[in-house]
Amino acid sequence: MKIIECPRDAMQGIHDFIPTSLKIDYINLLLQVGFDTIDFGSFVSPKAIPQMADTADVLKGLDLSSTKSKLLAIVANIRGVEAALAFEEISYLGFPLSLSETFQQRNTNKSIEEAMQVVSEAQDQCMAKGRSLVVYLSMGFGNPYGDPYSVDYVLDYVKRLDELGVSIISLADTVGVARPEEILPVFSNLLDSYSNIEFGAHLHAAPHQVKEKMSAVLESGCNRIDGALRGFGGCPMAEDDLVGNVATEQIIELIDDQDDLRLDREALSRCQEFSYKIFS
Repeated sequence: MKIIECPRDAMQGIHDFIPTSLKIDYINLLLQVGFDTIDFGSFVSPKAIPQMADTADVLKGLDLSSTKSKLLAIVANIRGVEAALAFEEISYLGFPLSLSETFQQRNTNKSIEEAMQVVSEAQDQCMAKGRSLVVYLSMGFGNPYGDPYSVDYVLDYVKRLDELGVSIISLADTVGVARPEEILPVFSNLLDSYSNIEFGAHLHAAPHQVKEKMSAVLESGCNRIDGALRGFGGCPMAEDDLVGNVATEQIIELIDDQDDLRLDREALSRCQEFSYKIFS
């Protein structure tokens, strides 16, 4: 089981700017826990996401000498792709491709077709540099805008991404609309149809929804899950009430009996304690 810890997603919607030094200290602590990947920052317009304007400076302060965790950064256009690829420390570039035309425009100021073109070029550049592109299918379980959605619609998107060579796709429940009974068939269909693709779940949920949603993900066989300590986060571009990320603590609790996560629990406790300096 791969747990992707997402301090970037937890921080990006916070209005008051978090000092760069505080971000560095927090992420350095997270690097000691043993998570598969840390989604640590993004190379996007500072006008759009001012909280992430210091991502390059944060990266310079990270101690990667003794961690097994890899770094992921979010990008939204080719300029961001090129900026992220300039840093060899970054293993994964994450690109938000929406299943909703409305949300694609809100999130990246592009149409879905324009975003697909960016994915194609980003995939080529990542391959040339020996990195991996992670495509996040936002609104992956439906949307509040009335845009089209179905399991077949998701499969059509994945087919196009497969043809481009994308090998990691994470479905995001961006505004927490997914119902547990909808999650299982989506992942089951994808996992049965594309054994060459690593599928992940990036869920947003209220605390009381987590167990049922996570149980559906685990039952499907998905083994890549995003979380954020204490459940903070949400997408500021959704222009809806922010629904937090699934709390990493809850993820760990739910899968502890099924998988040897090999996490440093003392380091995890230090991260939880430190998180109160950032998240109220």
